[in-house]
Amino acid sequence: MNVTLAVKQYVSKMIESSGPGMKVLLMDRETTSIVSVVYTQSEILQKEVYLFERMDSQNRDSMKHLKAICFLRPTKENVDYLIQELRRPKYSVYFIYFSNVISKSEIKALAEADEQEVVAEIQEFYGDFIAVNPHFFSLNLQGVARGRSWEPSMLSRCTQGLTSVLLALKKCPMIRYQLSSDVSKRLAESVKQIITKEYELFDFRKTEVPPLLLILDRSDDAITPLLNQWTYQAMVHELLGLNNNRIDLSRVPGISKDLKEVVLSAENDEFYANNLYLNFGEIGTNIKNLMEDFQKKKPKEQQKLESISDMKAFVDNYPQFKKMSGTVSKHVTVVGELSRLVSERQLMEVSEVEQELSCQNDHSNAQQSVRRLLQNPRLSELDAVRLVMLYALRYERHSSSALPALMDELSRRGVSERHRKMVKSVVEYGGKRVRGSDLVTPTDAVAITKQFFKGLKGVENVYTQHQPLLHDTLDQLIKGRLKDSQFPYLGASSLRDRPQDIMVFLIGGATYEEALTVYNLNRSTPGVRIVLGGSSIHNTKRSHTHTHTHTRCIWDYFCLNCLHKYSK
Repeated sequence: MNVTLAVKQYVSKMIESSGPGMKVLLMDRETTSIVSVVYTQSEILQKEVYLFERMDSQNRDSMKHLKAICFLRPTKENVDYLIQELRRPKYSVYFIYFSNVISKSEIKALAEADEQEVVAEIQEFYGDFIAVNPHFFSLNLQGVARGRSWEPSMLSRCTQGLTSVLLALKKCPMIRYQLSSDVSKRLAESVKQIITKEYELFDFRKTEVPPLLLILDRSDDAITPLLNQWTYQAMVHELLGLNNNRIDLSRVPGISKDLKEVVLSAENDEFYANNLYLNFGEIGTNIKNLMEDFQKKKPKEQQKLESISDMKAFVDNYPQFKKMSGTVSKHVTVVGELSRLVSERQLMEVSEVEQELSCQNDHSNAQQSVRRLLQNPRLSELDAVRLVMLYALRYERHSSSALPALMDELSRRGVSERHRKMVKSVVEYGGKRVRGSDLVTPTDAVAITKQFFKGLKGVENVYTQHQPLLHDTLDQLIKGRLKDSQFPYLGASSLRDRPQDIMVFLIGGATYEEALTVYNLNRSTPGVRIVLGGSSIHNTKRSHTHTHTHTRCIWDYFCLNCLHKYSK
């Protein structure tokens, strides 16, 4: 089960089916993202695709020497664009591929518009999702629900995205859902309706143990998206923002022009592929080793590389090194900026308290640690509010709750009213009254061991005690102990054997920490294959309003999903 490979194979098949000759690839906004995360432009150029255009572009020239490959979502808007295109074709022949199921009436409308008979093929290729990692996908959807109900258009889009994943992976699953969540049940029923309606598409070869789709609600674990991360991919998204594998570094002090936007793709970047799940200290050490290997070839120019700033200086001073190893140059820049932010925002200290709040059961120490940090003038507003949110979730019903005092401390710090209201919102969204599971068990304090990662100077102790709730849920599922009373099957059937192929979908968004959990479970559990998906990928970073990057802001997410009296 590899969602990246599934989308790559679809794209390759589209291009190969059109035969030899020069081609243009016509896409919409969403399919552009779908393709760009699995293929680079240079890779597609090698397949004789010399032009990339948006279907909605009004300024495309007529080029009758080109074949057109159209990869589009099956929306009414795209069908209308295609009808206009076919009435006045700009290219010699059209190969049309929809990323999901299209109705017969829309196919008929396209056929009627094709008076010049330029359409060679119309097919459905089910790549209607963003394949982030081989075991992790996103639908890039924001604000899927308001309160405890679906936005109607979002229920339809999530159903389409999820069924396309099932079709791409050739799975017709049994479905389980989180009973405490109405939105989970609605999505489970909606997916089941499509499977029943399109039964011919889902008529795959039966396996001894049927695949399983598990639908969960983000509100059952509101803590995980609020935590700082310390593995490479998760840390980049948390602090810099990953948007379809791209990072906007234009605001980095002293950044060079060629590094203002960089791409991090495990498909095309060996260093990233080898390091995306490693911790921050190991990444710095691995970059240092790469650069020291290069230095050995130039003995006269050796210099000590003791810190990330030393490495940045080394790269800046050796243009030939930059030319020979752009990939390393890119990662030195990214890790350097991560290091700067960690130091500037004192994230080592912040993270230690976050871990204490999320994992341990010592209220007295926890509230003292939060108060101590809130009195630190270097603590950012985002980190201050996040700590109080974590405290509120963890100790919302404690008899000696210090929440009123912590809220007063936020006011004294000058934290905006909007951000202060988010503390109430997060409890309303993911507090004990709402959750179907207990996020912190009494055994946690005993079971926790602190892991210390040491590498470069300046990259000292990193705490990674926390395990997402998803880890326990999947562990119980794999062992056959996940309670039907909390996660019922849709329909009368149930699995008798241990599941082998598991697809998990998180309504309200997944995190890279959860993707790492799934990656580790796949490695440690022979015979079990898990794919994780989410309506979006979370971080707690502020939303960027500029063009290239618009990362999902956890504050906005809680605003959209909580009672309006808290978010107005």
